[in-house]
Amino acid sequence: MSKATADAGWREARRDAARSKLLAAAWEMVREDGLGALTLRGLAKRAGVTPPTVYAYFDSKNAIYDAMFGEAAEAFEASRMDLPDSGSAFDNLVADVHRWVDFCTSDVARYQLLFQRPIPGFEPSPESYSPAVRALDLTREYLARNGQTEPRHVDLWTAVTTGLVDQQISNDPGGDRWTRLIEDVVRMILAHTSEKPPE
Repeated sequence: MSKATADAGWREARRDAARSKLLAAAWEMVREDGLGALTLRGLAKRAGVTPPTVYAYFDSKNAIYDAMFGEAAEAFEASRMDLPDSGSAFDNLVADVHRWVDFCTSDVARYQLLFQRPIPGFEPSPESYSPAVRALDLTREYLARNGQTEPRHVDLWTAVTTGLVDQQISNDPGGDRWTRLIEDVVRMILAHTSEKPPE
């Protein structure tokens, strides 16, 4: 390895570490005070750097939100992997909803950024959005195994299960008033959209 290559690698690693430190500070801020509380000046103070240093890594506040969205979408995709197969398509679907609801309710700021679009004028880049698309493909796969293959099935599914999360976060944070309804909700949706209700 040449010295120039080694130096370039060191600089890239240092840049990645600095970006990660800023993003970690940004997550701390929004988890404490909400997504709208993020400011570049506040982020610089939280991270112990100057505002120009923040601009050296992110050219705008939306660029920070985009990087945060990308991290959240990657975590979302990772949370959907390696679900044990119970041998029952229905039980697997219920388990997947439990896992998704746990992911959402465990970090409200992350959930809001991914699923509620609360930042005016912010649209995630295709690169940041792509892990979330892949995660939704897994939902489509679980639904297809239960005979749900039409686009309207996915739309109904996401609308109802997201409503379940919203109710849990808004009205019983830390509890289980709505999450304990997951199996009922899955049965209700499948019964509504299937010719033959689940057994």
